[in-house]
Amino acid sequence: MTCKECGQVIKLTRTMNKCHSNTELSSHEGTRRQFNGGRCAIKLGIDVHQDFYVVVMQVGGANPKPPQRFQKEAFLHWAAKLKQSSGAEIHAVYEACGFGFGLQRALSALGMRSHVVCPQKLDEANKRVKTDGLDAKALCLRLDRFVQGNRDALALVRVPSEQEERLRAIHRQREQLVKARKQLEAQGRNLMVNHGIEPVKIWWKPRKFALLPLPQWMRELLNNSQPILIALQEKIGALTLQLQAAAASKQPRGLGAMSSVIIDREIGDWNRFNNRRQVASYTGLCPGEYSSGNTRLQSCVTKHGNPRLRAALVELAWRLVRFQPNYKPICKWNATLCKGALATGAARKKAIVAVARQLAVDLWRIRTGRLSAETLGLSN
Repeated sequence: MTCKECGQVIKLTRTMNKCHSNTELSSHEGTRRQFNGGRCAIKLGIDVHQDFYVVVMQVGGANPKPPQRFQKEAFLHWAAKLKQSSGAEIHAVYEACGFGFGLQRALSALGMRSHVVCPQKLDEANKRVKTDGLDAKALCLRLDRFVQGNRDALALVRVPSEQEERLRAIHRQREQLVKARKQLEAQGRNLMVNHGIEPVKIWWKPRKFALLPLPQWMRELLNNSQPILIALQEKIGALTLQLQAAAASKQPRGLGAMSSVIIDREIGDWNRFNNRRQVASYTGLCPGEYSSGNTRLQSCVTKHGNPRLRAALVELAWRLVRFQPNYKPICKWNATLCKGALATGAARKKAIVAVARQLAVDLWRIRTGRLSAETLGLSN
């Protein structure tokens, strides 16, 4: 009897020691899975590069496997075989980058649940060591928490459709051409200023350029960029007409065909927002906050979200100050925004940001049919 009891004690001690030696799981969710019977899903953390991918795989709640390096075509072939052989639910994640959303669409076509997240600091322990394998592992562990139900583990990026990408590429190319034109024009103007010649606005126009009092050597230099500027202006004008033709026929006064098209195409789908707070947050025009204890401090806008949308909204808000004086947000801030107002520049900027933020919410209400433009004080 004593031997049996001692044997039981020894056996229990060995079991407890064995349990304590195997507690280094990949996450808290992995620990819960042993007791709650979670699904054995496969998670892939992918560190994306132009020519290759570094992938870390985790099966169920086990520890992540060592990183593997694949060429782009080889990875898709490996992923297809993994999906076919395992039969399990496969999740994948990678950071948004300059290589677009082709990988996400390819993995979704294979039947995987692929996610794209905002670029972020993955060295949570602040070890100041960064490798492709460590980044892929960190993404895989965050994906594990996300799959187990922690929706705050990943900062997801909405993947636009191919049609949405094609439409917004038009006004983005126009923006790039305008930037190139301004840069070339400024270079020519600086050349004139450096040699004591009074600069002329839009100096590259044919009539103005012919009348410029320039020395022969400077005219020869400017002749290299002047035809390019004329060609750029022609392309910009053609794209402008194309965008304006795509605008809706009935727009509130001052909204502008170009502005409405840019805003709609940068948003993509207005119905993806569930409430006005989501709309305002996407614009990045909400104030930041740094609060602790009894101290509450609100700072400048977060600039979170789409910068092109934010610039279009602010430009449109300034236009509505003139063309829509009865618009409710403008009436609220009229004392600061009206012509000749005794207000500082910072106060005017703060007011116009508030108008732009409310304008985004009101456009969401109009586009989704919640309210009409007349109800909001926008006249035709």
